[in-house]
Amino acid sequence: MYNAYWGLEEKPFENTPDPRFIFYTPQHEEGLSRLLYAVREEKGAALLTGLFGCGKTLLGRVLFKELEKDIYRVAFITNPQMEYIELVMAIAIALGARDLPTRRSDVLANVVLQVLQQTLQDNARDGKKTVVIIDESHIIEDKHVWEGLRLLLNFQADDKFLMTLILLGQPELKEKIESFKQFSQRIAIRCHVSSLSEEESKSYVVHRLKIAGREIPLFTPEALRFIYGKSGGIPRRINSICDLALLSGFGKSSKEIDLATLQEVVRDIEG
Repeated sequence: MYNAYWGLEEKPFENTPDPRFIFYTPQHEEGLSRLLYAVREEKGAALLTGLFGCGKTLLGRVLFKELEKDIYRVAFITNPQMEYIELVMAIAIALGARDLPTRRSDVLANVVLQVLQQTLQDNARDGKKTVVIIDESHIIEDKHVWEGLRLLLNFQADDKFLMTLILLGQPELKEKIESFKQFSQRIAIRCHVSSLSEEESKSYVVHRLKIAGREIPLFTPEALRFIYGKSGGIPRRINSICDLALLSGFGKSSKEIDLATLQEVVRDIEG
């Protein structure tokens, strides 16, 4: 709606995990580096935690994009809130497993696990590496699921794991995993991302505008400071505030987004 008015090629502040808009702070670079290390060195499991809206899913998508399609077979599970056997089925299907039972009455854990193991072995034989990324892992409550995921890491060759499991989730995920000692011991790599600093927040806004096609400054310095104060440096909140500010400024035929516009937008958000 407002793209042409502000000289944008696309909307810059969508809350979708588009890898093109990734803004690398030192902590995001470190997080991606550790995840890539876990995958390329065929570690058993890695953990990435972070506050709500701080870019965990986006980093997972960037990781997915970084992995060469001719080398890696990747399953990306976005909603793991399911029973264990359903989760294993979802993983197997995402990895292209064949000969899986199609009727619910025929779904037996040992059958599905055998098919998944065979898929992993086939990938390894073909020179492919298997990666399973589970987003929103903090919502997993069932102890049987955690035990089942631990058992999946028993799928190994003599000298390596047959899959690398990447878990993404909010900070409470760390506590959940640590309550399952046997599983926690399998986590080879851990990393955490938090909110942006004030300077990072300002650069984040400028970066996303640039990716969307606008080089000329759009938000005044006072507006950028206000955005940081109200968002706490959480990218998802920054996106929501900035998107509404652009809409409001467009409606008023503004030349830039100033402090007054931001204050009005935030009042509307906060009710």
